[in-house]
Amino acid sequence: MNFDLLVHEAWPAYEQQSHDGWLLRYAGGVTKRANSVLALNPPADLDSAIRAAEAFYGGRGERCVFSVGPGAAPGLDEELERRGYELVDPTCIMTRPPEAGPKAGGPLDKEVRIEDRPWRGWLETWWAVDGRYGDGLEAAERVCTGVPAWYAAFEEEGVALAVGRAVPQGDTLGIYCMATLPEARRRGLARTVLRALTRHAGTASAYLVVTVRNEAAQTLYRSEGFQLAARYHYRVR
Repeated sequence: MNFDLLVHEAWPAYEQQSHDGWLLRYAGGVTKRANSVLALNPPADLDSAIRAAEAFYGGRGERCVFSVGPGAAPGLDEELERRGYELVDPTCIMTRPPEAGPKAGGPLDKEVRIEDRPWRGWLETWWAVDGRYGDGLEAAERVCTGVPAWYAAFEEEGVALAVGRAVPQGDTLGIYCMATLPEARRRGLARTVLRALTRHAGTASAYLVVTVRNEAAQTLYRSEGFQLAARYHYRVR
C-alpha cells in the first residue's frame, strides 16, 4: 500500500499546489495533515523547493510543515533537521489484513448511527475531543467532507458519545476521527464504533493512523487485528 497517498486522499486539503514534484497543501491551518508538504519525489533543486514551500505557507500566515512518511524524498528529513525543523507528532500507521476482519458485532450495535455526512452532534463530539485549533471547525468539516465517507456515532439520548469516520479506498478502508467523550470512556464504545464502520463498509482490509504517544488506542486497535505497518512524522519550523 502507498500509505502516503492513501492518507493524503482520505484527508484532502481544499487548496493544493504542485511544485517540482511536491504537493503543497493548505486547509485553513486545521490539522498538519492537510496543511503540510507531501514531498514524495526528489525535486530538481532541493533548496529551491524548500524555499518555495516556506514562501507558500508564509504567505498564508502559517508555519512551514513537511509530512515525512514512508515514501518521502531521500535525504529530505536530514536536510530539514539541518535547517532547524523540529520533529513532531510521530505517528503509527496500522493495518488489518483481510483475514483479520471485520469483527462480529455486539449488543451495543443498535445504538450506532451511520450517515453519509457528518451531522452537528457528530461534529461537536469529534471537535470536543480533537479540536486543537480553536474556531477551526468549519475548515475541519470542509476537509472531512472532501471525499465520500461514512460517519458513525454511538448515541445515547441523542448525544454522540463516541464517533468515527471511514473512507472507502479501493480494496481497503481508511479509519479516521476516532474520538470518545472523556465521561464515556472505558465502556467499549470506540470498539463498537470501529466494528460498526468496518462491517458497514464490507471491506475486510483496513488501516488507520494513531500517534505514537496514544498507547491506549494502539492497544485497542491491536486487539481488533491491526498491526504496525509504517510510521511517519512531521517537520515544523
